[in-house]
Amino acid sequence: MDEYPSKLLQEAIEQFSSLPGIGRRTALRLALFILKQEPSKVKQFGNAFIKLRNEVIYCNTCYNISDTDHCSICAHPGRNKEIICVVEDVRDVMAIENTGQYKGVYHVLGGIISPMEGIGPDDVRIKELVERVKNEKTSEIIMALSTTMEGDTTNYFIFKKLKELNLKITTIARGVAVGDELEYTDEQTLGRSLMNRVLYVNTLAN
Repeated sequence: MDEYPSKLLQEAIEQFSSLPGIGRRTALRLALFILKQEPSKVKQFGNAFIKLRNEVIYCNTCYNISDTDHCSICAHPGRNKEIICVVEDVRDVMAIENTGQYKGVYHVLGGIISPMEGIGPDDVRIKELVERVKNEKTSEIIMALSTTMEGDTTNYFIFKKLKELNLKITTIARGVAVGDELEYTDEQTLGRSLMNRVLYVNTLAN
């Protein structure tokens, strides 16, 4: 184990290195950077994360991260509430919003079906999506999950749950390469995939 001149420094490094993608060398640089800052700035930095964890909530309708009961997208009068784009998590909402091409609303599943990781249909918000479609005036569901085996499995499960309802079910075009995560797809490609979406049932014949 690395030796540090201070246990407090070591504790800070351990906290930083617990974050995804942060190794111990990067954690050391971050800790030393924090150490050089004014106490007021460090307090502001820390409080931002405390407030994030304690005060942020999820939209009652789509489960997007929000500061109020209804997120800014669901509350916007200019959004088409009849079109619901189904995504895995909040990062995908941000990726799609950055394209500027989509004017509907969202449904954030909070994960995708992954038997290898012990995540089943009841562990994501599929039941809530079905209830939402039944209770709202929905004309189209766009399934915009990552083009991975887990994403495809989740798409198919959702399709089976919704196919008897009178609505259009589409999926983003394969401009997003197989195996790609939406958050890493460039805005132009993702926007084009949304605009050129296809009927999901047609993809089953391929």
